[in-house]
Amino acid sequence: MSKLEKILYGNRLKPILFLVGLILILPLVVKSPYIFTILILIGIYSIVSLGLCLLIGYAGQISLGHAAFFGIGAYTSGVLTTSFELSPWIALTIGMVTTFFIAYIIGIPILKLKGHFLALATLGINIIFYILILGLNQLTGGAAGLIGIPSLSLFGVPLTDKLFFYFFVWTAAVLVLLLSLNIVRSHVGRVLRSIHDSEIATETLGVKVENYKVAIFALSAAFASLAGSMYAHYITFVAPPTFYITKSILFLIMVMVGGASSVWGAILGTTVIMFLNEIIRFVGHTYFGISGEVEIVVYGLIIILIMMFLPKGLIHVISKPIQKIKPKKKVSVKAHKDMISQKGV
Repeated sequence: MSKLEKILYGNRLKPILFLVGLILILPLVVKSPYIFTILILIGIYSIVSLGLCLLIGYAGQISLGHAAFFGIGAYTSGVLTTSFELSPWIALTIGMVTTFFIAYIIGIPILKLKGHFLALATLGINIIFYILILGLNQLTGGAAGLIGIPSLSLFGVPLTDKLFFYFFVWTAAVLVLLLSLNIVRSHVGRVLRSIHDSEIATETLGVKVENYKVAIFALSAAFASLAGSMYAHYITFVAPPTFYITKSILFLIMVMVGGASSVWGAILGTTVIMFLNEIIRFVGHTYFGISGEVEIVVYGLIIILIMMFLPKGLIHVISKPIQKIKPKKKVSVKAHKDMISQKGV
């Protein structure tokens, strides 16, 4: 079975070891606190991107509302720790569970929609959430935001130090990555890909397509909630603009740029867009005296170019030369038959 998995999905051990090695080496090289903050945010946003990748790249369901789930996690942690003085870990867990069930209930009706109707419905979720956090002044602080959110601590060690929080965030990101890889390689992953290719054909095989779509939507929302709670406890302040629809579009661009059909593409796309964001901001502000909305215009141009010239994302550009370097292995007749059967549902 392990040989068959390598034939179908490739080796996952080497990329994981490379990522872990990179995570361990970067603190030795990076000395700038500003760059370190960006690395932490890349880890947080990668968790959201991984969930979106499962939803968009594997199940074929679009979402323009994941900033709302990111915000539910952030505000649940913020409100429960500041107003009710709960432990940040309990608040984080409540946020994830709450977001999962909210997304599950919402997902049942809206995932019956297709294409741009589904995109508009998820966009509506984001707008409703944004209006709610603006209107619930007593709990959320309204437009002024919520301040005084406590930092996390682990085994008595406060994670206020950037280095500790960096390792904490990336440990969580790697665990989410491993979970995502296991889902992709499992029976569920094969069903999701089958749904992506043809929902009607999958249904004819007796698969309850709606159940899989709603479950992966809720799981991706729970990932976003986890990331939102981490963000709130790291920044110790949350405000409505962070959870507006522009953030949902940014998450979508991260997935599309990296390559929606690969979980590795989600991390790559998040990293590229985060550093590109900083470069655009620096160049635009320093040399042209522009900022703000111009970034959105540049993002729009980027996604148009990616769709035109790199529809499979940057991960395809990187993986293609590596596949050519690898020696071709002969596939036995038995393994070939097993592979054909495994590709089915």
